[in-house]
Amino acid sequence: MVVSSRIVPATPYVDLDRAAWYRLSESTPLPLTGDDVARLRGLGDPINLNEVDAVYRPLSRLLNLYVAANEGLHRATSTFLREDSARTPYVIGVAGSVAVGKSTTSRILREMMARWPDTPRVELITTDGFLYPNAELRRRGLMDRKGFPESYDRRALIRFLTKIKAGRAEVSAPVYDHLTYDIVPGREAVVRHPDVLIVEGLNVLQPARSTEAASSLAVSDFFDFSIYVDARTSDVRQWYVDRFLSLRKTAFARPESYFNRYATLTDDDAVDIAEGIWDSINAPNLVANIQPTRSRATLVLTKGRDHSVERVRLRKL
Repeated sequence: MVVSSRIVPATPYVDLDRAAWYRLSESTPLPLTGDDVARLRGLGDPINLNEVDAVYRPLSRLLNLYVAANEGLHRATSTFLREDSARTPYVIGVAGSVAVGKSTTSRILREMMARWPDTPRVELITTDGFLYPNAELRRRGLMDRKGFPESYDRRALIRFLTKIKAGRAEVSAPVYDHLTYDIVPGREAVVRHPDVLIVEGLNVLQPARSTEAASSLAVSDFFDFSIYVDARTSDVRQWYVDRFLSLRKTAFARPESYFNRYATLTDDDAVDIAEGIWDSINAPNLVANIQPTRSRATLVLTKGRDHSVERVRLRKL
């Protein structure tokens, strides 16, 4: 008799559906309220308390365990080196496409982790602040490639993270204004030795660039944990268009907005413009630079068409 056997493909991830993931934190308290979630969610991201309960409560508990384990490793290293050094911040990277909801993910995690007693100081920095100013992008011919890897001051971002991991008491980062679509001159965000630092951006999981002499550092080399927020490209495209239409009636309508010229467009014209921007800029960047980094993440959150997370993949240790 021939007995057939199903071959399970080798994978470095534990793959869980939503229900299985939710069950992993049944005894963990939920520190947020519906009002908290409404305050934290981004434009076009209909996240609610049920989603936070099912997805982010388990994730915050997992991260709490990882931070505690990292503290144990720090103590062991200090004992070995016979020194009493302060623990450096635990750094979490959050990557994903434009309009996929990674900013909301980052804000929710910051709020939840700050309510754990052993990580009261949680900071969030976005890599938008490390984009070159518009004047420099124009000089380099990169205004139409804003968000692509070459549009960021990667050296400045590496210097920032190096200081964070060196344990500096205060580290400053540039500030980006989405209304004016540019870096704010003279303004800085100051990070003061947090327990946890969340770094959110499109390209934070990109590998190091090779040089003739040696391989340089990657931003992700400074991460203790990384998250990739994933969804079907067709869904993200629609979310981007929907967000563009919402912004046309809100932020774009303000006179100081860089995109004020779009405020008076008809619905049809606005859809055409948004789809054109997506197809010519955001989609090529996603396919060439962002999606290929998904497999480098510690954890992948896969969303369905309604923005809810359907599956979670956690890298095995």
